[in-house]
Amino acid sequence: MKNSDIIKQNLGQLQANDPEYVRLVTQISGLWEDAKNKAILAVNTELLDANWLTGQYIVEFEQGGNAKAKYGDRLLVNLSKDLTRLNGRGFSRSVLTYMRKFYLAFPKCATVSHKLSWSHYIELLKCEDSLEMQFYMKESIKEGWKVRELKRQINSSLFQRLALSTDKEGVLALANKGHQVMSPADIIRDPYVLEFTGLPQRKQYKESELEKALKSNMEQFLLELGRGFAFMGRQYVIPIGSRRFKVDLVFYNAILKCYVLIDLKRAEIKHGDIGQMNLYLNYFKNEICQPDDNPPIGIVLGAKKDELLMEYALQDIDNQLFAARYQLYLPNREELQAQLDLLLDNTKEKK
Repeated sequence: MKNSDIIKQNLGQLQANDPEYVRLVTQISGLWEDAKNKAILAVNTELLDANWLTGQYIVEFEQGGNAKAKYGDRLLVNLSKDLTRLNGRGFSRSVLTYMRKFYLAFPKCATVSHKLSWSHYIELLKCEDSLEMQFYMKESIKEGWKVRELKRQINSSLFQRLALSTDKEGVLALANKGHQVMSPADIIRDPYVLEFTGLPQRKQYKESELEKALKSNMEQFLLELGRGFAFMGRQYVIPIGSRRFKVDLVFYNAILKCYVLIDLKRAEIKHGDIGQMNLYLNYFKNEICQPDDNPPIGIVLGAKKDELLMEYALQDIDNQLFAARYQLYLPNREELQAQLDLLLDNTKEKK
């Protein structure tokens, strides 16, 4: 809905019927909205710069002469008390620790993006790996993630999950450029993390319950799916002859310019599920896709999959069809990081 339409709804009947008056109100409202946004941006810029400089002062003080020996571990404790006494709240030992880490992580002020808030940087600074932190920073800026969304992606180990599907060069590209969506394979994640559904891991649930939970939490599901997805419908009917088939979830990806069909399986993916999805894709190609659409993508999403069985089931299929796992709990971050470290170490040894 346009701003002018919203304004009309909030005006008296007489004023709403006067286009010149509506234009005046719209202009002034837009002016103040822009002014507020610029003020927020300016405050954020000053806050980030002050936090960075505070970190710089602390580090330089620690490095100067015998300051380290004289104050030791009590430096930040003393600073917290004195700065709070002089300036009020906002200078706890924890906050000062993050300011110090902020400067150490971004020793050049020019590398600090003012498109992110201080709350974003606090979450980023919790990443122990510099490549991981770079990746989440790039994605936060590119995707416009709010702090809550950034925390969710870090907690779901998105960086490790994407990195483990590539090589060392791919990991470096992830860190330097963020996640690039250029081919159907780029939108696939294995596993997909669906902890937001609220379904207990061990509960006996139906596929329809999982489907409803995903639809009820569509905002989080779209975040997990990644860039460019738009939800088109649930239980999409495919009439073929006298039979009616239903695709669990249908999306459109604006980046790849194609439909994405998802079929949910509560248990292990079977070879017959692959054939069924292939049927759906052929129907969409012939009956639904427009001339400027790219071929549709199919994802069979199950709790388990047998890699060898899927290899044979997918062999010689021309359609873009993928089998992937999902899990209803957050992955073990330490285990994924250990696998990633092993991947990088093995790459180094081969070279």
